Amino acid sequence: MLDKLSSIYHIILASGSPRRQQFFKDLGLTFEIRLKSVDEVYPDHLQHHEISDYLAKLKASVFINDLKENEILVTSDTVVWHEGVSLAKPKDAQEAFDMIKVMSGKSHEVITSVCFTTATSQKVVHEVTKVTFEDMTDDEIWYYVNNFKPFDKAGAYGIQEWIGYTKVARIEGSYANVVGLPTHLVYKVFSEIETLF
Repeated sequence: MLDKLSSIYHIILASGSPRRQQFFKDLGLTFEIRLKSVDEVYPDHLQHHEISDYLAKLKASVFINDLKENEILVTSDTVVWHEGVSLAKPKDAQEAFDMIKVMSGKSHEVITSVCFTTATSQKVVHEVTKVTFEDMTDDEIWYYVNNFKPFDKAGAYGIQEWIGYTKVARIEGSYANVVGLPTHLVYKVFSEIETLF
């Protein structure tokens, strides 16, 4: 369905995430991976999806002067929002344990923002999914942290791993969004791209 898009536009995915790269492949997109580092710092007053929107745009900002007329850059960011706090990627095993422990037996929100940038315009979309964890023992949390080392994941967990199989009681919204990309929104934007840019 998106073959025509790939023949008209050169799509650039600015993400080192193997999960997001696989989603792009599964959507049938032809794309190039282009990476640049950015310091993921945001203003303290931002809340909820404002954080992921800001960071997705921030990740695009380092590329914007290099984009050619037919190129579309895609950047994204995921945050886990729990009781008014954004849980980012844990620095170490103890922080990963602490993050999962505080979410045990409770619900949190996973928010992924996706930013589409061309040489002349920009569009940001985001999706929110509510995830409810069952109660977890300390041993179960340490088992997951020690065996899966979720240090590259917001909120210190990957729903596609052991913790998702055993401790996710309920999901309200997009599963793909929790993995790291709201694929239905990406497809929708790309399907309407000629009217958006």
